[in-house]
Amino acid sequence: MTDTHYRTLIRDNYRRLGAAIAGFKPRRAQNYLVAEIGRVLMGHYQPSRRILVAEAGTGIGKSLAYIQAAVPWARQAHKKLVISTATLALQEQLIEKDLPLFLRHCPPAFRFVLAKGRGRYCCDHRLAQLAEGEAQFSLLEPAAGLSSDEQTLVADLWQARQRGDWAGDRDSWPTPIDDGLWQRIQAQRHGCQPQLGHQHCPFHLARNELDKAEVIVVNHALLLADLKMGGGIILPEPEACVYVLDEAHHIADIARDQGSARLPLRTTRRWLEQFNQGLGKHTSGLNAPELQKSVTQVQDALQQQIPSLNSLQQSLTESALTTDEQGCLRFAAGELPDALHLQLVQLKEENTGLQRSLERLQTQVAEQLKLGTLPLKQAEPWLSDLSQAQLRTEQTATLCELMTRPLGSKHVPPARWLEQDDKSRDISLCATPLAVGYLLEQWCWSRAAAVIMVSATFTALNDFGYFRRAVGLKSDDGSRYLRLNSPFDYPGSRLIVPDIGCVPGDDGFDQALIEQLPHWLAQQQASLVLFSSYRQMQTVAEGLRAKGLSLLVQGEASRQGLLQLHRVRCDGGSPSVLFGTGSFSEGLDLPGHYLTNLVITKLPFAVPTSPVEEAMAEWISLRGGNPFMELTVPEASRKLIQACGRLLRSETDQGRIVLLDRRIVTRRYGAALLAALPPFTQEITD
Repeated sequence: MTDTHYRTLIRDNYRRLGAAIAGFKPRRAQNYLVAEIGRVLMGHYQPSRRILVAEAGTGIGKSLAYIQAAVPWARQAHKKLVISTATLALQEQLIEKDLPLFLRHCPPAFRFVLAKGRGRYCCDHRLAQLAEGEAQFSLLEPAAGLSSDEQTLVADLWQARQRGDWAGDRDSWPTPIDDGLWQRIQAQRHGCQPQLGHQHCPFHLARNELDKAEVIVVNHALLLADLKMGGGIILPEPEACVYVLDEAHHIADIARDQGSARLPLRTTRRWLEQFNQGLGKHTSGLNAPELQKSVTQVQDALQQQIPSLNSLQQSLTESALTTDEQGCLRFAAGELPDALHLQLVQLKEENTGLQRSLERLQTQVAEQLKLGTLPLKQAEPWLSDLSQAQLRTEQTATLCELMTRPLGSKHVPPARWLEQDDKSRDISLCATPLAVGYLLEQWCWSRAAAVIMVSATFTALNDFGYFRRAVGLKSDDGSRYLRLNSPFDYPGSRLIVPDIGCVPGDDGFDQALIEQLPHWLAQQQASLVLFSSYRQMQTVAEGLRAKGLSLLVQGEASRQGLLQLHRVRCDGGSPSVLFGTGSFSEGLDLPGHYLTNLVITKLPFAVPTSPVEEAMAEWISLRGGNPFMELTVPEASRKLIQACGRLLRSETDQGRIVLLDRRIVTRRYGAALLAALPPFTQEITD
């Protein structure tokens, strides 16, 4: 596609959308975002690395902007457009509103679909067997019976599948399906395969739709899980994709989760023991020498690994561990005791052997099934447990790799720790990579046809550096950065910082909140009060209710239930006060009269209490840095901007923000936090 053709198509589509949308108003920032995405996609800046990081404030219209720019380019370049989000709400907006709108009015035509992971779909074979009372999905235990309610639900699910009224995905069934029941019918990676006669199962039908679609909407977790496995497992391979990562400030945290591993020693050992016993019991009557040989190889490998897990558990138990209040012991600087390191090296080698033997057995079962010498009814329990065993060995392999990876002065060591559960008497070894930028570079940045990342909160302290370091981008690698301000009337709203006589950390701060909040809630119709902790929120709520205030408190009802009641009160003209913690600081949309008074009780500083946070702070200190200024303050800046973003949700909204944390004007970092906020009219009490 030539530049002229592309620009003409974008302009024509823009006119079509303007004519189709009631009350359409041109947005200069939105047009600039469309143009900049287009320049990156066309390779104007760096043809070999088409990456854009665009911070676009609330109200710009990010989703319609990237759809306008990316759909035509992806179609002409014969690439799949994969739009990934962090929240279900945005996925629903894209699938139900934005993409249908663009498709109706703008060329070129395209098909779009929402992608879900394998575990969200049932397996028709497993559902049918359970409905017919013939199911035995595990070699480890006899099939458990169903309650009468479960029998009724299974019958309803199967009949709906037969009639074509249900697509087989868990999310589209009108009532919740219990986890235990769903695990008995969900699709599994190794058992539910087209070559084993499962080509008409819901997951594979959905996978076929992905192949036909030009635009795929997905969540960050599924996208990164697929990329971690090399891509092309559920979603198309990265080289065939243009990625739009919306709400992309979550990417580093989700990549860290994908790269993490956890190994509960006692639980894993017991599962492998049961698996070993099941193999022996169910192969005794088989007349299949090759299959029997593969089973023997698996059992030999298990006889090596099971004692190693037991020995590892025993040695850790006998070492008189000194754990914290949560039963956690972090290995400082990632350094393991020599004995533990040696045991994990041995476990890693044994686990590799077990993985190979499981793969051979899985191949043998599949071959016997194809030849007809092993009936499907008999093969499916094998495939189900082999799938579970392979997942466990993969997790063990990841854990051992992270735990035994050599520590170098130039590389950030992974966070390594163990957790002791006194109730179950289990010890879990845990590891998480702190630096995930190299993973994202390997999985996506270096392979994708193009990557467009958008968010309202990329910058911290007015700089992209914090985000860039977290995701592995460099200032000179060809990636482009764009920052567009929101069109909202920020100067029309006030940011008030009063002096309440104390600051967070002082003994009397909770009581000061109880005394001060009635003043800042009085005469206000729609208020949201954000707290730093549940404990503090509950303490203050109890104190205010004793004064006669009516409150809607997070955790006392579902999130949607609280918001619905809040809207009803606001629509009826009654004052309404919502209390919430950090999760209410992001993704909460209360436009117009549903929120005019936002109270933030404390600057959102994260206390490094988790092993991952402690390890990151430790690494910064070891290389001579200041964890508070390099980690805590930038993250607090980003979270404070998000919290303040709850107030204005449209161009006509106005209100006030009351920040009850005086440190923003008394501490040296405060000026930078204030300067990074939108240009509210500031009222700071001397």
